[in-house]
Amino acid sequence: MILFDQVLTAAQMRAAEDVLIAAGTSVSALMEHAGRGAAEWVWRVAAGRTVTVLCGPGNNGGDGYVIARVLAERGLPVQVVAPLPPATEAAQQACRRWGGVPVADAAGAVLVDCLFGTGLTRALSPELSQMLQRLAAAHPFRIAIDLPSGIDSDTGQALGDGMPDYQLTVALGGWKRAHWLMPAGASMGERRLVEIGIDAVSGAGRLARRPELTAPRPDAHKYSRGLLAVVGGAMPGASLLAARAAMRGGAGYVRLLAAERPEGVPDDLVVLTGPAADALADERIAAVLAGSGLERGTDAAERLRTALASDHPLVLDADALHLLTPAALQGRDAPLALTPHAGEMAALCRAFAVVAEGKIAQAQGLAAAANAVVIAKGADTIIAGPAGELVFTKPATSWLSVAGTGDVLAGLVASRLANGSAPLAAAEEGLWLHATAARLAGSALLPDTLIAALPAAWEQAA
Repeated sequence: MILFDQVLTAAQMRAAEDVLIAAGTSVSALMEHAGRGAAEWVWRVAAGRTVTVLCGPGNNGGDGYVIARVLAERGLPVQVVAPLPPATEAAQQACRRWGGVPVADAAGAVLVDCLFGTGLTRALSPELSQMLQRLAAAHPFRIAIDLPSGIDSDTGQALGDGMPDYQLTVALGGWKRAHWLMPAGASMGERRLVEIGIDAVSGAGRLARRPELTAPRPDAHKYSRGLLAVVGGAMPGASLLAARAAMRGGAGYVRLLAAERPEGVPDDLVVLTGPAADALADERIAAVLAGSGLERGTDAAERLRTALASDHPLVLDADALHLLTPAALQGRDAPLALTPHAGEMAALCRAFAVVAEGKIAQAQGLAAAANAVVIAKGADTIIAGPAGELVFTKPATSWLSVAGTGDVLAGLVASRLANGSAPLAAAEEGLWLHATAARLAGSALLPDTLIAALPAAWEQAA
Protein backbone atom coordinates (compact mmCIF):
# COMPACT_ATOMS: atom_id res chain seq x y z
CA MET A 1 0.00 0.00 0.00
CA ILE A 2 1.18 3.53 -0.80
CA LEU A 3 1.05 5.06 2.68
CA PHE A 4 -0.23 8.41 1.45
CA ASP A 5 -3.27 6.51 0.13
CA GLN A 6 -4.28 4.99 3.48
CA VAL A 7 -7.77 5.82 4.75
CA LEU A 8 -8.09 5.22 8.49
CA THR A 9 -10.71 5.02 11.19
CA ALA A 10 -10.19 7.12 14.31
CA ALA A 11 -9.10 4.00 16.20
CA GLN A 12 -6.63 3.04 13.48
CA MET A 13 -5.17 6.54 13.53
CA ARG A 14 -4.70 6.46 17.30
CA ALA A 15 -3.08 3.03 17.08
CA ALA A 16 -0.71 4.22 14.34
CA GLU A 17 0.33 7.19 16.47
CA ASP A 18 0.82 4.90 19.47
CA VAL A 19 3.27 2.82 17.41
CA LEU A 20 5.34 5.93 16.72
CA ILE A 21 5.24 6.96 20.37
CA ALA A 22 6.25 3.48 21.53
CA ALA A 23 9.22 3.70 19.15
CA GLY A 24 10.43 6.87 20.88
CA THR A 25 8.63 9.76 19.17
CA SER A 26 6.91 12.08 21.65
CA VAL A 27 3.40 13.44 21.25
CA SER A 28 4.89 16.94 21.20
CA ALA A 29 7.23 15.98 18.37
CA LEU A 30 4.33 14.57 16.33
CA MET A 31 2.35 17.74 17.02
CA GLU A 32 5.24 19.92 15.92
CA HIS A 33 5.63 17.92 12.71
CA ALA A 34 1.92 18.02 11.91
CA GLY A 35 1.50 21.68 12.85
CA ARG A 36 4.46 22.80 10.75
CA GLY A 37 3.17 20.86 7.77
CA ALA A 38 -0.28 22.39 8.12
CA ALA A 39 1.24 25.85 8.58
CA GLU A 40 2.84 25.54 5.15
CA TRP A 41 -0.59 25.20 3.56
CA VAL A 42 -2.02 28.09 5.60
CA TRP A 43 0.98 30.25 4.69
CA ARG A 44 0.40 29.65 0.97
CA VAL A 45 -3.30 30.41 1.20
CA ALA A 46 -2.97 33.47 3.44
CA ALA A 47 -0.46 35.19 1.13
CA GLY A 48 0.25 37.85 3.73
CA ARG A 49 -3.33 38.32 4.88
CA THR A 50 -4.55 38.14 8.48
CA VAL A 51 -5.14 34.71 10.02
CA THR A 52 -7.27 33.65 12.96
CA VAL A 53 -6.57 30.25 14.54
CA LEU A 54 -9.39 28.72 16.58
CA CYS A 55 -7.82 26.35 19.13
CA GLY A 56 -9.68 23.71 21.11
CA PRO A 57 -8.56 22.08 24.36
CA GLY A 58 -7.14 18.86 22.88
CA ASN A 59 -4.28 17.96 20.59
CA ASN A 60 -6.04 19.42 17.57
CA GLY A 61 -5.90 22.72 19.43
CA GLY A 62 -2.22 22.02 20.09
CA ASP A 63 -1.69 21.75 16.34
CA GLY A 64 -3.31 25.17 16.10
CA TYR A 65 -0.85 26.72 18.55
CA VAL A 66 2.02 25.33 16.48
CA ILE A 67 0.48 26.79 13.32
CA ALA A 68 0.01 30.19 15.00
CA ARG A 69 3.62 30.23 16.22
CA VAL A 70 5.10 29.25 12.85
CA LEU A 71 3.05 31.85 10.98
CA ALA A 72 3.91 34.57 13.49
CA GLU A 73 7.61 33.70 13.18
CA ARG A 74 7.27 34.35 9.46
CA GLY A 75 5.75 37.76 10.10
CA LEU A 76 2.14 36.93 9.34
CA PRO A 77 -0.50 38.76 11.41
CA VAL A 78 -2.06 35.99 13.52
CA GLN A 79 -4.68 35.95 16.27
CA VAL A 80 -5.68 32.96 18.38
CA VAL A 81 -9.17 32.37 19.74
CA ALA A 82 -9.16 29.74 22.50
CA PRO A 83 -12.56 29.35 24.19
CA LEU A 84 -11.16 26.55 26.40
CA PRO A 85 -7.66 26.24 27.85
CA PRO A 86 -5.38 23.46 26.58
CA ALA A 87 -6.10 20.25 28.47
CA THR A 88 -3.40 17.84 27.27
CA GLU A 89 0.28 18.05 28.15
CA ALA A 90 1.33 18.36 24.51
CA ALA A 91 -1.23 21.09 23.81
CA GLN A 92 -0.13 22.98 26.93
CA GLN A 93 3.48 22.81 25.78
CA ALA A 94 2.52 24.04 22.31
CA CYS A 95 0.57 26.92 23.85
CA ARG A 96 3.56 27.94 25.97
CA ARG A 97 5.84 27.86 22.94
CA TRP A 98 3.40 30.09 21.08
CA GLY A 99 3.58 32.51 23.98
CA GLY A 100 0.77 34.83 22.95
CA VAL A 101 -2.50 35.90 24.54
CA PRO A 102 -5.77 34.61 23.02
CA VAL A 103 -8.49 37.04 21.99
CA ALA A 104 -12.19 36.63 22.66
CA ASP A 105 -13.29 37.23 19.08
CA ALA A 106 -11.74 38.09 15.73
CA ALA A 107 -12.34 38.88 12.10
CA GLY A 108 -9.90 38.55 9.25
CA ALA A 109 -9.11 36.94 5.93
CA VAL A 110 -8.43 33.31 6.88
CA LEU A 111 -9.90 31.17 9.67
CA VAL A 112 -8.02 28.05 10.71
CA ASP A 113 -10.34 25.63 12.53
CA CYS A 114 -8.42 23.61 15.12
CA LEU A 115 -11.29 23.32 17.58
CA PHE A 116 -11.82 19.55 17.40
CA GLY A 117 -10.43 16.90 15.05
CA THR A 118 -10.41 13.12 14.77
CA GLY A 119 -12.31 11.17 17.40
CA LEU A 120 -15.10 13.62 18.23
CA THR A 121 -18.26 11.66 19.06
CA ARG A 122 -20.71 14.32 20.27
CA ALA A 123 -22.11 17.58 19.03
CA LEU A 124 -20.46 20.86 19.89
CA SER A 125 -22.00 22.74 22.77
CA PRO A 126 -24.34 25.55 21.68
CA GLU A 127 -21.75 28.11 22.80
CA LEU A 128 -18.92 26.56 20.78
CA SER A 129 -21.15 25.99 17.77
CA GLN A 130 -22.24 29.62 17.77
CA MET A 131 -18.65 30.80 18.14
CA LEU A 132 -17.52 28.65 15.21
CA GLN A 133 -20.35 29.91 13.01
CA ARG A 134 -19.64 33.52 13.99
CA LEU A 135 -15.94 33.20 13.21
CA ALA A 136 -16.65 31.42 9.94
CA ALA A 137 -18.94 34.25 8.85
CA ALA A 138 -16.22 36.79 9.69
CA HIS A 139 -13.55 35.10 7.53
CA PRO A 140 -14.08 34.64 3.77
CA PHE A 141 -11.56 31.77 3.54
CA ARG A 142 -11.77 28.86 5.95
CA ILE A 143 -9.32 26.00 6.51
CA ALA A 144 -10.12 22.90 8.59
CA ILE A 145 -7.15 21.19 10.23
CA ASP A 146 -7.48 17.40 10.15
CA LEU A 147 -11.29 17.56 10.00
CA PRO A 148 -13.93 20.26 10.23
CA SER A 149 -15.03 20.56 13.86
CA GLY A 150 -18.26 18.69 14.55
CA ILE A 151 -17.74 15.84 12.05
CA ASP A 152 -17.73 12.15 12.93
CA SER A 153 -14.39 10.89 11.62
CA ASP A 154 -15.63 7.41 10.76
CA THR A 155 -19.01 8.14 9.18
CA GLY A 156 -18.74 11.62 7.71
CA GLN A 157 -21.93 12.64 9.50
CA ALA A 158 -22.32 16.07 11.07
CA LEU A 159 -22.75 15.83 14.84
CA GLY A 160 -24.77 19.03 14.97
CA ASP A 161 -26.52 21.61 12.81
CA GLY A 162 -25.20 24.71 11.15
CA MET A 163 -21.63 23.57 10.55
CA PRO A 164 -19.71 25.93 8.23
CA ASP A 165 -18.10 24.92 4.98
CA TYR A 166 -14.40 25.18 4.17
CA GLN A 167 -12.33 25.90 1.09
CA LEU A 168 -9.46 23.67 2.26
CA THR A 169 -9.10 20.72 4.65
CA VAL A 170 -5.60 19.64 5.71
CA ALA A 171 -5.55 16.04 6.93
CA LEU A 172 -2.90 15.18 9.50
CA GLY A 173 -1.03 11.88 9.51
CA GLY A 174 -3.43 10.01 7.25
CA TRP A 175 -6.72 10.33 5.47
CA LYS A 176 -9.78 9.63 7.58
CA ARG A 177 -12.94 8.01 6.26
CA ALA A 178 -14.88 11.25 6.67
CA HIS A 179 -12.60 12.98 4.13
CA TRP A 180 -14.18 10.88 1.37
CA LEU A 181 -17.71 10.33 2.67
CA MET A 182 -20.83 12.44 2.36
CA PRO A 183 -22.17 14.65 3.74
CA ALA A 184 -18.87 15.81 5.28
CA GLY A 185 -16.99 15.70 1.98
CA ALA A 186 -19.26 18.34 0.49
CA SER A 187 -18.11 20.91 3.06
CA MET A 188 -14.34 20.28 2.99
CA GLY A 189 -13.27 21.98 -0.22
CA GLU A 190 -9.86 20.91 -1.49
CA ARG A 191 -8.17 18.20 0.57
CA ARG A 192 -4.44 17.95 1.28
CA LEU A 193 -2.42 15.57 3.44
CA VAL A 194 0.44 16.22 5.86
CA GLU A 195 2.28 12.99 6.65
CA ILE A 196 3.89 12.39 10.05
CA GLY A 197 5.64 9.10 9.39
CA ILE A 198 3.01 6.52 10.27
CA ASP A 199 3.51 3.03 8.88
CA ALA A 200 1.09 0.78 7.01
CA VAL A 201 -1.99 -0.03 9.09
CA SER A 202 -3.53 -3.49 8.87
CA GLY A 203 -7.14 -3.35 7.70
CA ALA A 204 -6.97 0.24 6.49
CA GLY A 205 -8.87 1.37 3.44
CA ARG A 206 -7.15 3.22 0.65
CA LEU A 207 -7.84 5.82 -1.99
CA ALA A 208 -8.51 4.68 -5.54
CA ARG A 209 -5.46 5.06 -7.74
CA ARG A 210 -4.98 6.25 -11.26
CA PRO A 211 -4.95 3.03 -13.31
CA GLU A 212 -2.20 2.02 -15.69
CA LEU A 213 -4.18 1.66 -18.89
CA THR A 214 -2.21 0.91 -22.03
CA ALA A 215 -2.80 0.40 -25.73
CA PRO A 216 -3.55 -3.15 -26.87
CA ARG A 217 -0.59 -5.46 -27.48
CA PRO A 218 0.89 -5.37 -30.99
CA ASP A 219 -0.53 -8.85 -31.67
CA ALA A 220 -3.95 -8.14 -30.15
CA HIS A 221 -7.21 -9.15 -31.80
CA LYS A 222 -10.85 -8.71 -30.80
CA TYR A 223 -11.02 -11.93 -28.80
CA SER A 224 -7.70 -11.47 -27.01
CA ARG A 225 -8.95 -8.09 -25.82
CA GLY A 226 -12.11 -9.71 -24.46
CA LEU A 227 -15.58 -10.58 -25.68
CA LEU A 228 -18.30 -8.99 -23.54
CA ALA A 229 -21.92 -10.07 -23.70
CA VAL A 230 -24.50 -7.49 -22.58
CA VAL A 231 -27.83 -9.10 -21.67
CA GLY A 232 -30.56 -6.72 -22.77
CA GLY A 233 -34.08 -6.45 -21.45
CA ALA A 234 -37.40 -4.69 -21.83
CA MET A 235 -35.82 -1.20 -21.80
CA PRO A 236 -33.35 -1.36 -24.70
CA GLY A 237 -32.07 2.20 -24.29
CA ALA A 238 -30.24 1.39 -21.05
CA SER A 239 -28.58 -1.76 -22.39
CA LEU A 240 -27.58 0.13 -25.54
CA LEU A 241 -25.88 2.80 -23.41
CA ALA A 242 -24.03 0.14 -21.43
CA ALA A 243 -22.93 -1.65 -24.60
CA ARG A 244 -21.76 1.56 -26.29
CA ALA A 245 -19.77 2.51 -23.19
CA ALA A 246 -18.25 -0.97 -23.05
CA MET A 247 -17.09 -0.58 -26.65
CA ARG A 248 -15.04 2.40 -25.45
CA GLY A 249 -13.85 0.69 -22.26
CA GLY A 250 -11.19 -1.57 -23.70
CA ALA A 251 -13.03 -4.78 -24.60
CA GLY A 252 -12.30 -5.95 -28.12
CA TYR A 253 -15.77 -7.21 -28.94
CA VAL A 254 -19.18 -6.35 -27.47
CA ARG A 255 -22.36 -8.26 -28.21
CA LEU A 256 -25.82 -7.14 -27.17
CA LEU A 257 -28.10 -10.08 -26.45
CA ALA A 258 -31.66 -8.91 -27.03
CA ALA A 259 -35.05 -10.61 -27.33
CA GLU A 260 -35.52 -8.57 -30.51
CA ARG A 261 -33.37 -6.04 -32.30
CA PRO A 262 -33.92 -2.58 -30.79
CA GLU A 263 -34.05 0.65 -32.77
CA GLY A 264 -31.06 2.95 -32.92
CA VAL A 265 -28.35 0.29 -32.80
CA PRO A 266 -25.03 1.67 -34.06
CA ASP A 267 -23.56 -0.16 -37.04
CA ASP A 268 -20.50 -1.27 -35.08
CA LEU A 269 -22.47 -3.03 -32.30
CA VAL A 270 -23.28 -6.70 -32.84
CA VAL A 271 -26.81 -7.65 -31.76
CA LEU A 272 -27.83 -11.27 -31.29
CA THR A 273 -31.52 -12.11 -30.93
CA GLY A 274 -33.02 -15.33 -29.69
CA PRO A 275 -32.50 -17.34 -26.50
CA ALA A 276 -29.83 -15.80 -24.29
CA ALA A 277 -28.70 -19.24 -23.12
CA ASP A 278 -27.57 -20.13 -26.63
CA ALA A 279 -25.57 -16.92 -27.03
CA LEU A 280 -24.00 -17.25 -23.57
CA ALA A 281 -22.79 -20.77 -24.33
CA ASP A 282 -19.98 -19.28 -26.44
CA GLU A 283 -16.80 -20.23 -24.58
CA ARG A 284 -14.99 -17.21 -26.00
CA ILE A 285 -17.05 -14.88 -23.81
CA ALA A 286 -14.77 -13.22 -21.25
CA ALA A 287 -17.44 -11.42 -19.20
CA VAL A 288 -21.18 -10.72 -19.04
CA LEU A 289 -23.15 -7.64 -18.01
CA ALA A 290 -26.78 -8.00 -16.97
CA GLY A 291 -29.29 -5.60 -15.45
CA SER A 292 -29.22 -2.42 -17.50
CA GLY A 293 -32.73 -2.12 -18.93
CA LEU A 294 -33.70 -5.55 -17.62
CA GLU A 295 -36.82 -4.51 -15.61
CA ARG A 296 -38.25 -6.99 -13.09
CA GLY A 297 -40.82 -9.17 -14.82
CA THR A 298 -40.83 -12.93 -15.42
CA ASP A 299 -38.75 -12.64 -18.57
CA ALA A 300 -36.21 -10.46 -16.74
CA ALA A 301 -35.84 -13.01 -13.94
CA GLU A 302 -35.29 -15.77 -16.51
CA ARG A 303 -32.65 -13.75 -18.38
CA LEU A 304 -30.86 -13.09 -15.09
CA ARG A 305 -30.94 -16.80 -14.20
CA THR A 306 -29.43 -17.55 -17.60
CA ALA A 307 -26.65 -15.02 -17.09
CA LEU A 308 -25.86 -16.46 -13.65
CA ALA A 309 -25.94 -20.03 -14.93
CA SER A 310 -23.40 -19.25 -17.64
CA ASP A 311 -20.77 -18.92 -14.90
CA HIS A 312 -18.83 -16.26 -16.80
CA PRO A 313 -17.34 -13.33 -14.86
CA LEU A 314 -20.39 -11.15 -14.31
CA VAL A 315 -21.37 -7.55 -13.57
CA LEU A 316 -24.89 -7.01 -12.25
CA ASP A 317 -26.49 -3.58 -12.37
CA ALA A 318 -29.87 -1.88 -11.97
CA ASP A 319 -32.90 -4.22 -11.92
CA ALA A 320 -30.74 -7.34 -11.69
CA LEU A 321 -29.81 -6.17 -8.19
CA HIS A 322 -33.46 -6.21 -7.12
CA LEU A 323 -33.91 -9.73 -8.52
CA LEU A 324 -30.72 -11.23 -7.09
CA THR A 325 -30.99 -13.72 -4.21
CA PRO A 326 -28.43 -15.81 -2.31
CA ALA A 327 -29.92 -18.98 -3.79
CA ALA A 328 -29.20 -17.68 -7.30
CA LEU A 329 -25.48 -17.59 -6.50
CA GLN A 330 -25.26 -21.16 -5.25
CA GLY A 331 -22.61 -23.07 -7.17
CA ARG A 332 -21.16 -20.02 -8.93
CA ASP A 333 -17.38 -19.78 -8.95
CA ALA A 334 -16.79 -17.00 -11.46
CA PRO A 335 -16.02 -13.42 -10.35
CA LEU A 336 -18.99 -11.18 -9.58
CA ALA A 337 -19.31 -7.41 -9.32
CA LEU A 338 -22.40 -5.56 -8.09
CA THR A 339 -23.06 -1.85 -8.73
CA PRO A 340 -25.82 -0.70 -6.34
CA HIS A 341 -26.94 2.83 -5.57
CA ALA A 342 -28.46 3.46 -2.15
CA GLY A 343 -31.90 2.02 -2.91
CA GLU A 344 -30.48 -1.06 -4.58
CA MET A 345 -28.06 -1.52 -1.68
CA ALA A 346 -30.97 -1.55 0.76
CA ALA A 347 -32.75 -4.19 -1.33
CA LEU A 348 -29.63 -6.34 -1.53
CA CYS A 349 -29.00 -6.09 2.20
CA ARG A 350 -32.53 -7.33 2.84
CA ALA A 351 -32.12 -10.18 0.37
CA PHE A 352 -28.74 -11.28 1.76
CA ALA A 353 -29.69 -10.68 5.43
CA VAL A 354 -26.96 -8.06 5.87
CA VAL A 355 -27.73 -6.10 9.02
CA ALA A 356 -25.46 -3.07 9.09
CA GLU A 357 -25.62 0.70 9.43
CA GLY A 358 -23.82 3.04 7.11
CA LYS A 359 -22.56 2.75 3.59
CA ILE A 360 -19.21 1.14 4.43
CA ALA A 361 -20.61 -1.55 6.72
CA GLN A 362 -23.37 -2.38 4.25
CA ALA A 363 -20.99 -2.60 1.30
CA GLN A 364 -18.50 -4.76 3.19
CA GLY A 365 -21.25 -6.98 4.59
CA LEU A 366 -22.75 -7.49 1.15
CA ALA A 367 -19.36 -8.15 -0.43
CA ALA A 368 -18.72 -10.92 2.10
CA ALA A 369 -22.23 -12.39 1.87
CA ALA A 370 -22.32 -12.45 -1.93
CA ASN A 371 -18.59 -13.13 -2.43
CA ALA A 372 -18.56 -10.16 -4.76
CA VAL A 373 -16.91 -6.84 -5.41
CA VAL A 374 -19.46 -4.17 -4.50
CA ILE A 375 -19.36 -0.72 -6.05
CA ALA A 376 -21.54 1.32 -3.71
CA LYS A 377 -22.43 4.25 -5.95
CA GLY A 378 -23.23 7.83 -5.06
CA ALA A 379 -21.54 11.15 -4.52
CA ASP A 380 -19.16 9.20 -2.25
CA THR A 381 -18.66 5.99 -4.22
CA ILE A 382 -16.72 3.24 -2.46
CA ILE A 383 -15.58 -0.23 -3.51
CA ALA A 384 -15.71 -3.19 -1.11
CA GLY A 385 -14.13 -6.56 -1.83
CA PRO A 386 -15.03 -10.01 -0.48
CA ALA A 387 -11.73 -10.30 1.40
CA GLY A 388 -12.33 -7.03 3.29
CA GLU A 389 -10.80 -4.68 0.74
CA LEU A 390 -12.06 -1.10 0.99
CA VAL A 391 -11.36 1.57 -1.62
CA PHE A 392 -12.53 5.19 -1.46
CA THR A 393 -12.88 7.34 -4.57
CA LYS A 394 -12.29 11.05 -4.86
CA PRO A 395 -15.45 12.99 -5.72
CA ALA A 396 -16.43 13.17 -9.37
CA THR A 397 -18.38 16.01 -10.94
CA SER A 398 -21.94 16.37 -9.72
CA TRP A 399 -23.04 16.68 -13.36
CA LEU A 400 -23.03 12.86 -13.35
CA SER A 401 -26.32 13.01 -11.44
CA VAL A 402 -28.41 12.31 -14.54
CA ALA A 403 -30.21 9.21 -15.77
CA GLY A 404 -28.14 6.81 -17.83
CA THR A 405 -24.70 7.54 -16.44
CA GLY A 406 -24.96 4.48 -14.20
CA ASP A 407 -25.47 2.32 -17.30
CA VAL A 408 -22.32 3.85 -18.75
CA LEU A 409 -20.40 2.96 -15.59
CA ALA A 410 -21.68 -0.62 -15.63
CA GLY A 411 -20.55 -0.96 -19.23
CA LEU A 412 -17.09 0.34 -18.40
CA VAL A 413 -16.60 -1.97 -15.42
CA ALA A 414 -17.77 -4.97 -17.45
CA SER A 415 -15.51 -3.97 -20.32
CA ARG A 416 -12.47 -3.84 -18.02
CA LEU A 417 -13.44 -7.24 -16.60
CA ALA A 418 -13.66 -8.67 -20.13
CA ASN A 419 -10.29 -7.10 -20.92
CA GLY A 420 -8.71 -9.25 -18.20
CA SER A 421 -8.69 -7.08 -15.09
CA ALA A 422 -9.52 -8.67 -11.75
CA PRO A 423 -12.92 -7.56 -10.39
CA LEU A 424 -11.55 -5.03 -7.87
CA ALA A 425 -9.21 -3.54 -10.47
CA ALA A 426 -11.99 -3.51 -13.08
CA ALA A 427 -14.16 -1.52 -10.68
CA GLU A 428 -11.37 0.95 -9.97
CA GLU A 429 -10.50 1.35 -13.65
CA GLY A 430 -14.12 1.76 -14.71
CA LEU A 431 -14.75 4.41 -12.07
CA TRP A 432 -11.60 6.30 -13.07
CA LEU A 433 -12.58 6.34 -16.76
CA HIS A 434 -16.13 7.35 -15.83
CA ALA A 435 -15.04 10.26 -13.61
CA THR A 436 -12.34 11.45 -16.01
CA ALA A 437 -14.67 11.39 -19.00
CA ALA A 438 -17.28 13.29 -16.98
CA ARG A 439 -14.76 16.00 -16.15
CA LEU A 440 -13.77 16.27 -19.81
CA ALA A 441 -17.41 16.29 -20.95
CA GLY A 442 -18.06 19.46 -18.92
CA SER A 443 -21.32 20.90 -17.68
CA ALA A 444 -24.81 19.60 -18.41
CA LEU A 445 -23.42 16.31 -19.68
CA LEU A 446 -25.60 13.48 -20.93
CA PRO A 447 -24.74 9.80 -21.34
CA ASP A 448 -23.97 10.38 -25.02
CA THR A 449 -21.48 13.17 -24.29
CA LEU A 450 -19.99 11.10 -21.48
CA ILE A 451 -19.37 8.18 -23.86
CA ALA A 452 -17.97 10.56 -26.49
CA ALA A 453 -15.39 11.81 -23.96
CA LEU A 454 -14.04 8.32 -23.19
CA PRO A 455 -11.28 8.33 -25.85
CA ALA A 456 -9.90 11.56 -24.38
CA ALA A 457 -10.09 9.99 -20.91
CA TRP A 458 -8.02 7.08 -22.21
CA GLU A 459 -5.40 9.55 -23.42
CA GLN A 460 -5.05 10.83 -19.86
CA ALA A 461 -4.36 7.31 -18.58
CA ALA A 462 -1.38 6.84 -20.89
